[in-house]
Amino acid sequence: MKNKKILVWFRNDLRLHDNEMLVEAIAKSDSILPVYFFDPRYFENTRFGTAKTGIVRASFLLESILSLRKAFQRFGGDILLVQGKPEDMIRDLVEQFDIAEVYHHREVGPEETEISGHVEDLLWTLKINLKHFIGHTLYNKEDLPFPIKDIPDVFAQFKKKTERDAIVKACILTPERIDFVENADWGQLPSLKDLGFETVAGAMIEKYATGGEDSGLQHLTQLLEAGADIYLKQNTKHTPEKPGFSSRLSAWLTIGCLSPRMVYWKVKEAEGVFGLNANFSQIFLGLLWRDYFRFMFKKHGIAFLQETDLEKDIMQAIERVDPALEKWKTGCTAHPVVDKYMYDLNATGFIPHSGRLLVATYLVHVLKIHWTCGAAYFEEKLIDYAPASNWGNWASVAGIGKDARSKNTFDLNTQIKILDIAVADSPSFA
Repeated sequence: MKNKKILVWFRNDLRLHDNEMLVEAIAKSDSILPVYFFDPRYFENTRFGTAKTGIVRASFLLESILSLRKAFQRFGGDILLVQGKPEDMIRDLVEQFDIAEVYHHREVGPEETEISGHVEDLLWTLKINLKHFIGHTLYNKEDLPFPIKDIPDVFAQFKKKTERDAIVKACILTPERIDFVENADWGQLPSLKDLGFETVAGAMIEKYATGGEDSGLQHLTQLLEAGADIYLKQNTKHTPEKPGFSSRLSAWLTIGCLSPRMVYWKVKEAEGVFGLNANFSQIFLGLLWRDYFRFMFKKHGIAFLQETDLEKDIMQAIERVDPALEKWKTGCTAHPVVDKYMYDLNATGFIPHSGRLLVATYLVHVLKIHWTCGAAYFEEKLIDYAPASNWGNWASVAGIGKDARSKNTFDLNTQIKILDIAVADSPSFA
C-alpha cells in the first residue's frame, strides 16, 4: 500500500524503549499517528463510592503523557491527545488520516478488554485491522513452557516452571527515526481540573514520583548505581515500622514508562558487577508476581476472582455507609500502624507491599468488611494501580482465588501476629 499510515493507540505503554508495538508500526508503515485517548470512564466514580482514578495517579499519568509527547517532539512529531471514548472517536481519526491499520497493547482487565472489543468491532465495519501486542510482561506468552490455558494456578508452580524453562528476551531497541502523519493540531494536554479534579486538591499531593519514561529510567539508574541503598545489607527481621527495602519501580512499570524486561536486564547487569543480592531477588520476584496475576486474568478472566454469591456480597457491602470502613480509609482506626500506612497511601499513593498486606488483613479479617471495598479504595488511591495485581492480591488476602491461602501468597496467622505485635509495641496502647 502506498503511503501506508498506522494509528498507534497508546494505553499503559508510555515509552519508546522496548516497545514492540511502536517499532513494528514504524517498520510496517510510511508514517504513524500516535494517539492517547483520555477515556472519561477512567475518571468516573465506581459503585463503591470511590473514584476510578485518584488525583495522585492522574497527576502521574499527565506527567507521563507529557514526557512521551516531548520524546516524540524530539523526533519531529507528536502524539495526538483526544478526550473521549476510543470507540466513539477512532472512526473519525481513521477516515481523517486515511489509516490502514491500528496497533495497540492488549490489556487483561475485564473493563479494558471490553473497550478493546468495542474498538475492534467498529474497525471491523471499516475493514480496518486492530493488531494486538503484549508488552506488559517479563515473559512473552509464546516463550512460556505452557499455553495460557495450562498455566499453573498455584504461584509456586508457575514460578518454578517459568524460571526453569522460559527465557526473558532482550529489549527491543529504541527507534532512531520516526516518520509521523502530517497533522496541524495535536491537541492540548488536559489539566487535572479538566479531568474533573478540584484544583485545590492538587496542592495537597505529597510528591512520591514524577511520571514519564525519562524519570523512570533515571530512577532505575540511581537505584542500581554503586553505593546505593540496594547494596546495603538488610535486616532480615522486618517490622511494620521497618518494612525493608523497596525498589519503588512499580508506578513506572504499571503505566509502561518502564519495560519489565529493561528492569530485569539492568538488574542482571548490576548482578554481574556486584554479585548476588537479596534485593535483586526481590525485584525479580516482584516482576514474576506481576506476570502471574496478568496471566491468571488472561486465563480465567473475571472468574479468577469469583466466589459464591460475590455479587450479593458486594451489594450488601455498599448498601450502607460503614463507619468502620470510613475510619479505615481515613486512617482513624486507632491502630497506629494501620493508620500510618493509610495516611501514607492517601498522601502519596504508595505504601510497600508489606503495608498493603497489613491494612488489607485488618480490613478483611479484623473489621470483617468485604474485601472488594478495600480493593476499590486501592484502585482510587494507588499510584501504581494495576487491575490484575490489585484485585488478585486482595482476593488472596480474602482467601479466594485460584491460589487461595497459598503460603507463597498470604499467611493470615503471620499478618494477625504482626498486627498484634504492632499494637503491643505502640506507646499509644501502653
